[in-house]
Amino acid sequence: MTAQVQEQAQEQGTTGPALIEVRCPADGRLIASVPDEGPEGVAAAAKRLREAQPAWEDLGPDGRAKHMFRFLDWILDNEKHLVGLMQEETGKSWGDAGLEVAMAVDLINYYGKHAKEFLADRKVKSWGAAGMTKNLRVFARPYQLVGMLTPWNGPLGGPMLDGVPALMAGCAVLFKPSEFTPLTWAEATRGWLEEVHAPPILANITGGPGTGAAVVEEVDMVAFTGSTRTGRKIAARAGDRLIPCSLELGGKDAMVVLSDADLERATSAAAWGAMWNSGQICISVERCYVEEPVYDAFVEKVTRKVKTLRQGMDPDGSYQTDIGSMENANQLAIVESHVEDAVRKGAKALTGGKRGATGFFFEPTVLVDVDHSMQCMRDETFGPTLPIMKVADEKEAIRLANDSPYGLSSSVWSKDRKRADRVARQIEAGAININNVMISTFQLPLPMSGWKTSGVGTRSGGAAGILKYCRQKSVVSEKVRLKSEPHWYPYKKKNSELQARMVRLLGAHDWRRRLGRPPKR
Repeated sequence: MTAQVQEQAQEQGTTGPALIEVRCPADGRLIASVPDEGPEGVAAAAKRLREAQPAWEDLGPDGRAKHMFRFLDWILDNEKHLVGLMQEETGKSWGDAGLEVAMAVDLINYYGKHAKEFLADRKVKSWGAAGMTKNLRVFARPYQLVGMLTPWNGPLGGPMLDGVPALMAGCAVLFKPSEFTPLTWAEATRGWLEEVHAPPILANITGGPGTGAAVVEEVDMVAFTGSTRTGRKIAARAGDRLIPCSLELGGKDAMVVLSDADLERATSAAAWGAMWNSGQICISVERCYVEEPVYDAFVEKVTRKVKTLRQGMDPDGSYQTDIGSMENANQLAIVESHVEDAVRKGAKALTGGKRGATGFFFEPTVLVDVDHSMQCMRDETFGPTLPIMKVADEKEAIRLANDSPYGLSSSVWSKDRKRADRVARQIEAGAININNVMISTFQLPLPMSGWKTSGVGTRSGGAAGILKYCRQKSVVSEKVRLKSEPHWYPYKKKNSELQARMVRLLGAHDWRRRLGRPPKR
């Protein structure tokens, strides 16, 4: 709801939905107010989307792609406006926010160009005697209405990651962004409807947790990105409703630096991987295990690089800073408590370690002398911290990397490909990056899956990334037109005995049984 609409409602003496204030986390100023639309708003939007979905599905992949590519053009034409909105509601640096546009463009191009191939009717080779006269195919039909509950750390990239393949599958999509960052996707939705003039098969609903819960009640499938705690609740309700859910949850990603790693590259990766978006990324480097022979050199190099990072709020398009603020007071408090807990238990902050004087800033922080008794090595921090732990060898590094309830992604650093592969196979995570960080998420042909409490289901993964939004329909047709099947009524002794002999002949694994003779004793 814009300020103008809000003022008109007050002048007319009418009341509308409760309003949620959206403030810039870098300086606290009020940016906008949006309505908490609640269950009634969700139900109305769901009804409109269901009415529009059949025509969207009927367009087919090529027809849908035309709208998606026009949407891509609109995003590029409005890039500065979208990045500016994103920066205001998240406190990101301009550079961090701009990467979400690149992600959106890549997603639209990938699924727009491959959807027809991925959704094509699939022929299946027949099997056994029962399939000898049959043609087997699998059709993919989209879920009519998919709900997307997206987090505050990626106001554009988050909805695009799940929304693009769902839309290209032929679904209508009901988005509910975080109440902390509802503006960027609201603007993208407005652009889709009012400027791209695309079909009304996506809707943006604003509101708090109750509105999000209402989305789960209305849709045929739900995709959620957020905390493990909330993910459990959504999974339970989806189970009650017998609808599928895709959950990308918390992470505590480990970086394993072996003694033969390229330290210059590894330390640059650690600085970016831990600090991008102020560490508020589910696949951020949250803990680092470094083999003893290179530990001191690694710590010195990475600390020097983190100290040079520029923190603050960019004027539009200036690129004067590297990282921005935290998103909200609660997340800032978690980061501060993790650092304080570590220092109290014997860790040292080689740089950073404190909140900023204004806004929700927290200094880029490098922690050493850490161990697994500390929250910063056990719980998801989601902030600009890099705790580094010395390990004796790769065996200890693997053991500690796996000593976590999370398993989203990880990285291994070694110049020896065989050694890196050996370690990668043993780390319990859905994705491993060798000599890189976080990059697996942007490789759309690969699945993004969370192990342990990091999630259920997968993102991306080529055809699987779009087919997860579809129901599979098995279709069997006849190669030969028979008047009757051999196993239909009425049963006849001659036919039944012939069928039994054929089952033995084709199914047994030795000649005695194939010929119906008793086995040797």
